[in-house]
Amino acid sequence: MVKIQANASGTRSIDISEEHIETIRKYELLENIVDSNGIIDETVLEKLRLHVRAILETQKEVDRQLLDLCLDVIYNSNMKAFALNKLIELVGRKQ
Repeated sequence: MVKIQANASGTRSIDISEEHIETIRKYELLENIVDSNGIIDETVLEKLRLHVRAILETQKEVDRQLLDLCLDVIYNSNMKAFALNKLIELVGRKQ
């Protein structure tokens, strides 16, 4: 389990498990998520959430790991653009 910082002051964090990272890689959720300008903002986070929602809606059987990722990380109340940037950095380092 790794904690990522969820805000600039460091008062909030989100726990990321190895299973979460594996699920992100399995579905390639962070591939091409950032626009060509390289800015990670709330629009990018919303794009990720819509992509995950589309995956869940098209599956015949719900992938429990993807659902856990949604509940624990992507739709976490602390998940903002700052935390998404830290998540992208973490997944990139873990490769």
